[in-house]
Amino acid sequence: MSTGKRLLEVFCLALLAGMILIPFMQVITRSVFGFSIPGAGELTRFLLICLVFSSYPLAISSGENIEMAELREALPKKLKTPLYKIIALLSIIACLFIAYAAFITVQANLNKATPVLKIPYWIFFSTTFLGFVGAAFMHYRQGLKSPRPKHSIGT
Repeated sequence: MSTGKRLLEVFCLALLAGMILIPFMQVITRSVFGFSIPGAGELTRFLLICLVFSSYPLAISSGENIEMAELREALPKKLKTPLYKIIALLSIIACLFIAYAAFITVQANLNKATPVLKIPYWIFFSTTFLGFVGAAFMHYRQGLKSPRPKHSIGT
């Protein structure tokens, strides 16, 4: 396993742990001490957004992304490989388009922040940008660069 993938897994695990720990602490402080932690909900939503977009390349690399492969797998072998390449190319284009839109959004929101914790909006959108750039790279590596495309499980 590559170091970059391992670091991304550890980062996503830390985000997930924070998503579990913060609401747990919120419940304990409300129940036991009678007060709530200001901004706990906002921070949990922030961690969720970062987790979703940061882990997207990991889902692609492990083959856990959702696909509807029944029709594609029913095609003759001669058509499957070109179709895999076309799907990979379209996936790369879509991911790069979303990454570009996120980059433009980062540029437009450099001075804005969340209401309670004042987390800069560019952090939210940067995880979207990085996640989709990583996803485009994974689609390239698995679909276009590899000599034999990764086939669906169970076919």
